[in-house]
Amino acid sequence: MIGGGTTAIEAKILNRHITCVDVNEEALKRTRDALKFDVDNKAKQRIIKCDARNMSFIKDGEIDFVLTHPPYADIIKYSDGKLEDDLSGIHNIDAFVDEMEKVIKEMFRVLKKGKYCAILMGDTRRNKMYQPLAFKVMGRCLSAGFVLKEDIIKRQFNCKATGFWVNRSKESNFLLIMHEHLFIFQKI
Repeated sequence: MIGGGTTAIEAKILNRHITCVDVNEEALKRTRDALKFDVDNKAKQRIIKCDARNMSFIKDGEIDFVLTHPPYADIIKYSDGKLEDDLSGIHNIDAFVDEMEKVIKEMFRVLKKGKYCAILMGDTRRNKMYQPLAFKVMGRCLSAGFVLKEDIIKRQFNCKATGFWVNRSKESNFLLIMHEHLFIFQKI
């Protein structure tokens, strides 16, 4: 779930080896394009089209650090429904969390013992009710064997809340979701 490649850019600058996976070829192309700059280091970038629920090309305990920013169910559709493996096409919250559990188990498998996994996750609404998507994903991480080290609340600025939603939130007395959770887990 490499998205726009920002993490890959930072890894290259910091002389860190990185494995980037995504099911979306556009995301991988953006990442490859973003990495077309020279730096004086030996960091390797492995960019692979792959479903994060099955990263069999990565050995057990091979990875030092996992960072992911998965879609928040279908809030933003990354593939316009063209990719059957794209988690951003799943509307049902419980079905999305079930699929994320498969990703979580793979992240746990590939991570070295004692190392860390960071997941940036937001929440959503369904039928005007707040859905704690981030906490549901956090629960699956704990069930998979991760230990929660930190929950960093990231305030979001410049959200794409249209005037429609701003007005509706005032009329219906609900707050806009203006934060994400950055969960830091450790594999003990």
